[in-house]
Amino acid sequence: MRRIAVLDAPTNLGLRPPTETSVPGCAKAPGALRDRGLLTRLGARDAGCLTPPRYDPGDWRPGDGVAHAVQISGYSQRLADRIGAIVDAGEFPLVLGGDCSVLLGSAVAMNRLGVEVGGRIGLIFVDGHSDFRHPGNAAYVGAAAGEDLALVTGRGQIELAGIEARRPYFRDTDVVVLGIREHDTYKLDLAAAGFSMRPAPALRAAGAAPTAQWAAEQLRDCAGFWLHIDVDVLEPALMPAVDAPEPGGIAFTELEQLIHGLVSRPECLGMELTVYDPDHDPRGDYAQAIVDTVTGGLSPLIHKPEPKRPKSRVPAPRPAPEAKTAATGI
Repeated sequence: MRRIAVLDAPTNLGLRPPTETSVPGCAKAPGALRDRGLLTRLGARDAGCLTPPRYDPGDWRPGDGVAHAVQISGYSQRLADRIGAIVDAGEFPLVLGGDCSVLLGSAVAMNRLGVEVGGRIGLIFVDGHSDFRHPGNAAYVGAAAGEDLALVTGRGQIELAGIEARRPYFRDTDVVVLGIREHDTYKLDLAAAGFSMRPAPALRAAGAAPTAQWAAEQLRDCAGFWLHIDVDVLEPALMPAVDAPEPGGIAFTELEQLIHGLVSRPECLGMELTVYDPDHDPRGDYAQAIVDTVTGGLSPLIHKPEPKRPKSRVPAPRPAPEAKTAATGI
């Protein structure tokens, strides 16, 4: 069994500032989840933290391209190095974001791996939004976390869509999109490009466990797949601590079943968790719900040490008395 290795990627570089004087709080997510005992409950190895560059959009303005593009590109390559080392060690990486721009680092790592093994790596993208905004379908781009699926499939500026001259990191037909809302702005674009897709209503109607099986089957020609989970796939009435809550999501139990069904397959190479914002969760209730859900979902991979056997209280048998011999009479 592969052991889980948890790597923190507390980046918020891919999001717009909530106000002029604040920064997105999702960079605090890994710490909040660790504080709720995630690593202990998973029996996971602590793979450390990859510290991102400082959040500073400077004089960036809409129309200037993706904010923090140079910083995100460099961070993504470093993240890919760390993920690759975990996979090479035979472990299952669980990347705790941060915003959805962490997908770029995961994508580079998977593309490198695909080249090494001589096969394609797929992506199962579980998200409340398609994150498919790009220069071909929008007036302007700006926040990588709202454009990550477009970028990892080769759409957008070269600094992010073509890191290490790899473009695309995932082919359109090797991507399965789950949980987006029925009215998503780019739903028709995804269908036209050939993405496999099951929006939230269809996912719920089919069931989470059957949807997991269906999603994996769409990637049967791939050598493996990466799992992206944005917690805004959840219904905001249940999980409001995200940067862009959108009604019409799924329940915690459905997300747990979805993760469980996907990570149970040996083709699942790793997983990332993104966009939880502790600033909207002062009591930590939603952090606890995420930890419970992730622990249940990853249960097929949880390393459970052998229980210690209690010492026997049965007294040891006494040695039998020596028999008398005919020769000595003793």
